[in-house]
Amino acid sequence: MSTSKNRIAVIPGDGIGPEVVGEAVRVLECVRETHGVELEFTNFDWGAEKFLREGVSLPTGALEMLADEFDAILAGAFGDPRVPSNQHAEDILLGMRRGLDLYINLRPVRLLSPRLSPLRDAKVEDIDFVVFRENTEGAYCGAGGFLKKGTADEIATQEELNTRRGVERIIVAAFEYARSNGRKRVTMADKSNVQRFGGDLWQRVFKEVAADYAEIEAKHQYVDAMAMFMVLDPAQYDVIVSNNLFGDILTDLGAAIQGGLGLAASGNIHPGRVSLFEPVHGSAPAIAGQGIANPVGAILTSAMMLEYLGNRKASQAIEKAVRESILHDETTRDLGGTLSTEQAGTAVCQRLVSK
Repeated sequence: MSTSKNRIAVIPGDGIGPEVVGEAVRVLECVRETHGVELEFTNFDWGAEKFLREGVSLPTGALEMLADEFDAILAGAFGDPRVPSNQHAEDILLGMRRGLDLYINLRPVRLLSPRLSPLRDAKVEDIDFVVFRENTEGAYCGAGGFLKKGTADEIATQEELNTRRGVERIIVAAFEYARSNGRKRVTMADKSNVQRFGGDLWQRVFKEVAADYAEIEAKHQYVDAMAMFMVLDPAQYDVIVSNNLFGDILTDLGAAIQGGLGLAASGNIHPGRVSLFEPVHGSAPAIAGQGIANPVGAILTSAMMLEYLGNRKASQAIEKAVRESILHDETTRDLGGTLSTEQAGTAVCQRLVSK
């Protein structure tokens, strides 16, 4: 790890990834000037082009290099129709998440402007919570297989794995975040009424961990009920914690009520280690290269990265600049504005510099 500068590995990825990550890096360069944040960027060309050209997705030794030489990773989106299996994306993203043991997928859900939410009469203060999604096991562990594949009697199994260690550390992380950030409630989502074994483990561990955080209300909801209440009454949530599958679904719903995937930021985190930050909107190949992609998700992701690296003032300044840009309709078309991707990034930079 670097001691004098925050060393950032930049992996722009596929589709609109290079466009939006380029604007995020430009905003980071602005706060480097305005807030004196010491940042050093190194670009890597991992993605579909390299995979198609060389057959290489995540190069040999890449994980060790990232862990030893960098403080954080800023990545774009991965996915290209020329690679229908999406093998390179799985190798790179899941390779980093699992290989670097990034067990926290952290997704903030914050409404930046009332006009962005599809929920009627939603106020900014009504939608302000974070989701802690377990990021390394559960239904996405890859366990399972086929029996009699391709026949009329085919059987496919997809196994969900939950370990005591994995469940406990994500729940502890959620409560620690609540305590450190003045959040009053942690709500766990599961489906323990039908998923009896994994659900039982989550239920027991949640109660045990909650006992150590008496000042924080511990609440449980079944995931289907939570999906309903996120629409009907999102103001009840402060911190949500859930497994890999349910967390994935709930966070996309959260992105919808805050204004869309183009605004959604995320971090894949192991506290104290190199961690990965990526917007979650996908590579959107249909609009790649047209200059119309929304860079806000990538810019807010870079703000998350700065906060993780201990630069909270710079992180807050970026979010404030984004809010002001949205307030003045300095946005791309998907948010009702008329700006290009580059112009939207410029608008955020100008608001940073003008302060």
